Amino acid sequence: MDHREMVGAMEPIFSELADCRRVYPDLPGMGHTPAGALESADDVLDLLLAFIDGVIGDGQFRLIGYSAGAYYARAIAGRRPGQVTGLALICPLVENARNLPTHQVLRALVNPRETLGPDEESVFRDYFVVQTQATLARYKEYVLPALGLVDEDGLERIGQHWLFSAGPEGGTPYSGPVLIVTGRQDSVVGYAAPWDLLEHYPRATFAVLDGAGHALPHEQPGLTKALITEWLDRVRERRFGTDL
Repeated sequence: MDHREMVGAMEPIFSELADCRRVYPDLPGMGHTPAGALESADDVLDLLLAFIDGVIGDGQFRLIGYSAGAYYARAIAGRRPGQVTGLALICPLVENARNLPTHQVLRALVNPRETLGPDEESVFRDYFVVQTQATLARYKEYVLPALGLVDEDGLERIGQHWLFSAGPEGGTPYSGPVLIVTGRQDSVVGYAAPWDLLEHYPRATFAVLDGAGHALPHEQPGLTKALITEWLDRVRERRFGTDL
């Protein structure tokens, strides 16, 4: 994926909020961010922290991560707890995934072969557990354009050292409002292991959404919006000390 997937998931929420600046970076090796000579998750984290310093500076911000992006978001919040006023993790990549569901298609109401090539169709079928005209349209708009931009060699190199040298939750528990959203049918990262993150996040809401795999924001956009909106309210309440 590249930034377009998060744009597709988040803009229906944030475009309605007048006070929110949004920054959607491509992770290294995806979209238009080259992997360069990066060799590990630690290298990627250092680059992301430098990006924050260059774009945001020392100001505060809310942080949302999806899949591998959530893994880096956890580490950023751990390194910069004073800057990150709220943390949202969607289908978060975790170190010790367990009890992964077998990929199953809950609804197959569209034939992607009619409009997709073989490789594109295979990705769609393996990614979505809800295969409808709506999810196919979202796939074409927000996922498909990124497939040709992937630096496979760079991601493979980083993936060989994808664990941080120090765990993201190794320090003091993060005290800001947190949202953790998982898919009941997510065969990539599952929903069982992310539950363990609650020990480090005392202000966390944890949700397991039925009818959602790893493509959760596309398959459950309404629930995603409701949960993100409630999380934003909690962040504002904590930051400004008001009842919302």
